[in-house]
Amino acid sequence: MPYSATAEMVRDLQRTGQLLVFDEPIQANLEIAAVLRWVYAQGGPAVLFPKVVDSSFPVVGNLYGTPERARYLLRHGLSRVEKAMRLKADPGAFLRRPWRYADLPFSLPHLLPRQVRRGPVLTSKTSLSRLPRFVSWPQDGGPFVTLPVVYSEHPERPGWMHGNLGMYRVQLAGNEYDPAREVGLHYQLHRGIGIHHQAAAHRSQRLWVNVFVGGPPALTWSAVMPLPETIPELVFAGALAGSPVRLCGCPESPLPLAAEADFALVGWIDPFETRPEGPFGDHLGYYSLSHPFPVLRVEAVYHRPGAIWPVTTVGRPPQEDTTFGKLIHEMTDPVLPTVLPGVKQVHAVDAAGVHPLLLAVASERYTPFQKRRRPQELLTCANAILGQGQLSLAKYLFLAAQEDDPGLNCTDISGFFRHVLERADWRRDLHFYTQTTIDTLDYSGGQLNQGSKLVIAGVGEAIRKLDFEWNSDFRLPEGFSDPRVCLPGVLALQGPGFAFDSVLGSDPALRPLEQMPLDHPLACFPLWVLCDDSRFVAASLANFLWVTFTRSNPAADVYGVEPSTYQKHWGCRGPLIIDARSKPHHAPELVEDPSVLERLHQWRKPGGPLADLHKFPRGSRGESENFL
Repeated sequence: MPYSATAEMVRDLQRTGQLLVFDEPIQANLEIAAVLRWVYAQGGPAVLFPKVVDSSFPVVGNLYGTPERARYLLRHGLSRVEKAMRLKADPGAFLRRPWRYADLPFSLPHLLPRQVRRGPVLTSKTSLSRLPRFVSWPQDGGPFVTLPVVYSEHPERPGWMHGNLGMYRVQLAGNEYDPAREVGLHYQLHRGIGIHHQAAAHRSQRLWVNVFVGGPPALTWSAVMPLPETIPELVFAGALAGSPVRLCGCPESPLPLAAEADFALVGWIDPFETRPEGPFGDHLGYYSLSHPFPVLRVEAVYHRPGAIWPVTTVGRPPQEDTTFGKLIHEMTDPVLPTVLPGVKQVHAVDAAGVHPLLLAVASERYTPFQKRRRPQELLTCANAILGQGQLSLAKYLFLAAQEDDPGLNCTDISGFFRHVLERADWRRDLHFYTQTTIDTLDYSGGQLNQGSKLVIAGVGEAIRKLDFEWNSDFRLPEGFSDPRVCLPGVLALQGPGFAFDSVLGSDPALRPLEQMPLDHPLACFPLWVLCDDSRFVAASLANFLWVTFTRSNPAADVYGVEPSTYQKHWGCRGPLIIDARSKPHHAPELVEDPSVLERLHQWRKPGGPLADLHKFPRGSRGESENFL
C-alpha cells in the first residue's frame, strides 16, 4: 500500500535495512546537516534522529539520498507514470505492445484528489518554536524548512484545479520575523505561486498559503516536477502515489490541507509586504544572500500523531537534491522531443550547479548538401531550449549535432566537451545574450537575477586536434602561472587577483593574454580557464565544472586571444578564455564549521552512532545525470 505518513516510510526503511537510527542527542543547528552530508557522500542510508535537542519532534534525513532508495519509496506509482510519459512521446507504442500499458487505466481513479471530512494532520496543534530548528550552514540567516510543499490557489479561480504545489524556501526564524507567527517565503514572480501573488495584489487581497511538511512522498516529488501549467500537481501526486491525494478542510483557512501531511503551516501573505530573507547555503555551493521576499503570517501549525520532520541539506553538488534531478530526468526524457522539436538530449550538469551549464544534442539538417557545415538549426534549438521553463535559467549552453556522431551522449561530459571543442570556431560560434536574467541563486552577474548567457555550438568535421600537453618551454605574462590540463584541449591557468576597470568594463590584467601570439605553445589548447588555484581546478572534472561555470558571467568574463568584433558579433582567433577567478561581488563559498566536523569525527569512531555505517548497502549518487 502507498505510504500515508513519514513514519510509515521510516518503519519500512528500517525493516528493509535502509535506515540508520542516530540514537544520541544531536543539535538541529549544523550538526544534523553535517551528519547527512557525510552519510550521503558514502552512499549511505536514510538517518532518523529521535533525540533532537530542544525539539518536540524527531527528524529524518537522506530519505532520497540514492536513486535506488527514491525509486523504492515511489514504487507504488512510478512505473505507471514512466509508462504514461513514454506513451505521450510515442502514442503508437500502445498499438505495437498493448500488454505493456494494460495497467495504465488502473491509474485513472487515483488522479483526482479525494475530499474527506477530517484528516490526521488536524489531530494536534503546535507552535513554530517547537518545530526543529534545522540550520545547514554557519552563515545561514536562521532555521529553514528544506522539504516544504507550498500550496496556493489562484485568487480569481479558487479550487485545486488551479492550485499550485511548489518547493519554495521557507525561513522559520531570524532576521525581522516575529518568531511566534511569521516565516519567510522565497519565490520568484514567474513561479506558480508568483502568478497567484500577482493576482492577489491586483485584487488588493490576502493570498492564503499552506505549507505541508512530510506525508506521502509523492506529495514532495510533485512539488519539484516541472509540469505544464495545465496539469495540477495534485493530479500528478495521485498518479505517482498510486492513490488519490486526500484533502480536508481547515478551520483557519479557505484552502484545503493535505490530510495525511505530517505538518501543516496555515497562513496568508500580504502581497505588498516583504522582509529580508536569507542568507542560505544553496545548491550552487555558495550562500544566496539576504533579499526582500514575502512574509507568511502563520495562523496555525498542525501535526498528525507520530509526526516526523523530514529534512534535506543542499550545498556544492552532488547532494541529495541530485537524486531529484536524476529521477525527474528519467521520467521526462521521453517527452523531450515533443516539447522541444529537434532536441534529442538536454543535460543540466549537476556538478556545475544545474542551471549554470546545459549540454544538448540536437539536429542540424538545414543544409545537408554543404560540405563545410555551420550551426543553423542548432541555434533555432538553442532559442527553444532557453525559452523552456527551468531551462531558461541556463547561463552556458553547449550544443552538438547528432548527425556528426549518432552515438554522442551529453551525459558523457568529457566526451561531449571534446566533441564540441574539436569543432567550435571561436570567430563564429559564440552567441551572447547580454543584460538578461539568470538563476536568482547565481551571483556571478553582480546583481540579483541579472547576468548573461552564452551559446556555443559545434558542427561539422573537426577543425582541430585537442592536445593533452605542450611540447616546449614558454613564458607567460607577469602574474600568470601554473598551467594545468583539465581535459583534452582545456587548460587551467592561475591568474592575479581580480581588478575591475569601470571604464574598460573588464580587468586590464588580461590584456597581455589577449595579445599572446597564436604560435605560443599553450595556444594548442582552445579553452583556457583563468582561476585562483589551477591545481584545484584541474584535480577533477567536478572541480573544473564547478569553478568554471559558477564563477563566471559570460558577457563580463569571457575573453579571447586576438579578439575582434564584426557587425556586433564578438569572437577570437586564438584560445577562448573564461575568467573564473573569485570576484568581490560573488557570494561566499560554503565552508563547514570546524567544531561540528570534530564532533562528526567523534561520532564515526568505534562505539559512536555512525560507526556501523559500513554495514549498510552502499547506493549510487547519480551526480552525472540529467535534469529537465
